[in-house]
Amino acid sequence: MSLWLDLLGTEIRYVTTKNFGTIRVAEAGKGNGDTIIFQHGLNGHLEAYAKNIIPLSKDFHVVAFDYVGHGLSSKPEREYTPMMLAEQLGELMDAMGIDKAHLSGESLGGWVSGHFAANHPERVGRLMLNTAGGIPIVTDKGRQDLATFIGLNKRNIDNTPSYESVQARMHWLMHENNRHLVDDELVDLRLGIYLRPESRNVLPLLNRIIENHDDYLIPLDKLPEGTLFLWTRDNPIHDTPSVEAAQARVPGSTLYMMRGDAAHWPQYEAIDEFNTLATNFFKTGRVEG
Repeated sequence: MSLWLDLLGTEIRYVTTKNFGTIRVAEAGKGNGDTIIFQHGLNGHLEAYAKNIIPLSKDFHVVAFDYVGHGLSSKPEREYTPMMLAEQLGELMDAMGIDKAHLSGESLGGWVSGHFAANHPERVGRLMLNTAGGIPIVTDKGRQDLATFIGLNKRNIDNTPSYESVQARMHWLMHENNRHLVDDELVDLRLGIYLRPESRNVLPLLNRIIENHDDYLIPLDKLPEGTLFLWTRDNPIHDTPSVEAAQARVPGSTLYMMRGDAAHWPQYEAIDEFNTLATNFFKTGRVEG
């Protein structure tokens, strides 16, 4: 199915923020009570949530967006950190008139969500950290995965991105049984973004976020009670021992391991399981099953 069919019924628009330029937003379910804000990973874009926005908009006001420096949002050449992107999240919420929202972020999106929740607890309802970055890496395998990830990014930084280099970067996201999900449309979308001149200028700046991973760790002791760590057995970098250690430091938190085949993009790889779990969690604060 085309991403455009997945997103049919969403409003795609640009929102102007005070200090971060224009931000591309996908929105559905206006008028519903609670807001969920979905946040993508490093070098990513809002289409990471193409399979989730409309299904969850039956019950929620749902927003996904491209971070500044990513996708089709503004791309200023400046220092990028998870804390800076958390500031951008706050400005986007202000510009959209959202005082408080549930947050769900994968990878970099979870990393940013953690910093935002720690610094602005009054603006966060429930927090879902979905295969999040920014937690301590406790295994040698995780460190090797990190080096591999940096290398895959650098293929698209040090050289002109190609279909093959982008495909390899996106295969890294997926469980081995889900590589077919990295189809021509998804690869060509990301390749088109990477080839834009403003993207070429900012990609090296974005890669510094992951290169300096340990300088920007989430303050786990400040996360809210009830935080959900949504993980997979095959998540790279932040593997099972890493998330178990992190979750143990957050009182009242829950760790849920996806049952379906998934690696770093469970919201895209195990769609029905993710959407059911997210609906239950954001409605009740509980994880069923």
